[in-house]
Amino acid sequence: MAKNNRQKGVALITVMLIVALIAILATQMTARLQLQMQRTTNIGSNQQAYWYAMGAEAFAKGILKQSFEDNAEVTSLEQIWAQGESTLPVDFGEITGEITDLHSCFNLNSLRSDDGSGDKGTVKSIARRAFEELLIALNIEGIGNFEAESMADALADWLDADDSISSSGGAEDNDYAAKEFPYLAANNYLASINELRVVEHFNVTVINKLRDYVCVLPDTNLNKVNINTIAQDKPELLVAMLGITQNVAEEVLSSRKEEGFQSVDELFKLSILKSVKKPEDKKTLFTVKSEYFKFKTNASFNSSYFAMKSIMRVENKNNINVVSRIIGRE
Repeated sequence: MAKNNRQKGVALITVMLIVALIAILATQMTARLQLQMQRTTNIGSNQQAYWYAMGAEAFAKGILKQSFEDNAEVTSLEQIWAQGESTLPVDFGEITGEITDLHSCFNLNSLRSDDGSGDKGTVKSIARRAFEELLIALNIEGIGNFEAESMADALADWLDADDSISSSGGAEDNDYAAKEFPYLAANNYLASINELRVVEHFNVTVINKLRDYVCVLPDTNLNKVNINTIAQDKPELLVAMLGITQNVAEEVLSSRKEEGFQSVDELFKLSILKSVKKPEDKKTLFTVKSEYFKFKTNASFNSSYFAMKSIMRVENKNNINVVSRIIGRE
């Protein structure tokens, strides 16, 4: 009798172990199923946020197209693309977008000459001089003429196609290879302002200060600043490019009409600019028609977010191309 009881006890324990094992397996299967369902939902939400952003980009291209159809020769802040950041509610989310003119800032890639070289010798390009003056005009603590020239030297070497140092403040492969974590100079155009972090002499303070005044046009050293789209609170750009005082620069920006200057010559006819040295050279730095624009968008759907920055080039009013896209927040 005792033997039968022991057998029944063993059988009961075995059944309980089997039930427990089945319960564990069922729980794990349910958890994995829920995880897969949530993953599928997240992928779908992310994809929808992506398409919201792409739709916003297409809408931005339409806005630029309309702006250039209305006025193909002059780009100004009165046009519909320059309305600032706008937010549009959509199903289960929202889309935020903003178009900015990449000719309202100084192109860092302009320090690379047309033949791929930097500024060699004693004669500096007008863009190179303007960049040095901009660094000084921003009144960055610890940055004077010497430091500004060294940063311009280093950036020119980073951009040029050779491995020879342009001047005393320059830096090439040997300088970067000697660092604790070695690397080589790009010897090519910058792809992002953030790339300055690895260029000799530049630090976080300088880069953060420059960020609102400079930009990077992809694969081009074009440096044409649109006098009509320079922000009212950025007179330092004119100070650097024209060699004038900040008060005069502020007066120039205040003298713009809503429709902007119709030509660069109209700008230089202002009586307050009669003291500008070599005005014919300075004219080459300006334009009234913009070619490159940046569209920044953030799209959300449910709990998913998608951030994207697109650089667009207006080749003519009917041909607007996306040159590059950067995914993610800065």
